[in-house]
Amino acid sequence: MNEFMATMADNWPYWVVTVFVIVAAYIDGKELRVPNKITYPMIIAGWFYSMISYSMTGQGWMIGLGWSLAGTAVGLATLLPAYSIGGMGAGDVKMMAGIGAWVYCETTFYAFCVSAVVGAILAIAMIVISGGAKKHFNQFFFLINEIMTVRNPEALSTIAADRKSSMRLLPYGIPIAIGTIIYFGWMGMLI
Repeated sequence: MNEFMATMADNWPYWVVTVFVIVAAYIDGKELRVPNKITYPMIIAGWFYSMISYSMTGQGWMIGLGWSLAGTAVGLATLLPAYSIGGMGAGDVKMMAGIGAWVYCETTFYAFCVSAVVGAILAIAMIVISGGAKKHFNQFFFLINEIMTVRNPEALSTIAADRKSSMRLLPYGIPIAIGTIIYFGWMGMLI
């Protein structure tokens, strides 16, 4: 039991992130947005956590802040391309940045990869359940062609915004939460 408690104490930042992604996914599922009032505090708290934890180990607060900023950048970079063309909400991007601020580059990147697989599975499930597989299949290739033809992120974003009301949307905070928790669990970060 003491070993379990020691492991839990070592892994508490992963539990903080887990609670954050669950709350963010719940809100995204209800409101189709991840609000700034939870993403910005998560990012800033991750920076402070990193500065304090690295200072306590004698490595210096600047090293901790550097790792946290790098993780934040990786989190932003994972979803920024999709956001730039209107395929993702800004809250989802900031959600990944919040994850990165706490768990740094490698873990954020792998959590994103698992989240992308979960997102694809959920999107396919939504299509199958809705019964419009052929329509969505054609729409997918139309969107790919549009991206390859237009090639202007601002124009693509405007086109996507105009089309948004007629499309079935996947609140991407949900796949981010599921994928992140699966990755943490698989890697033993929650035990």
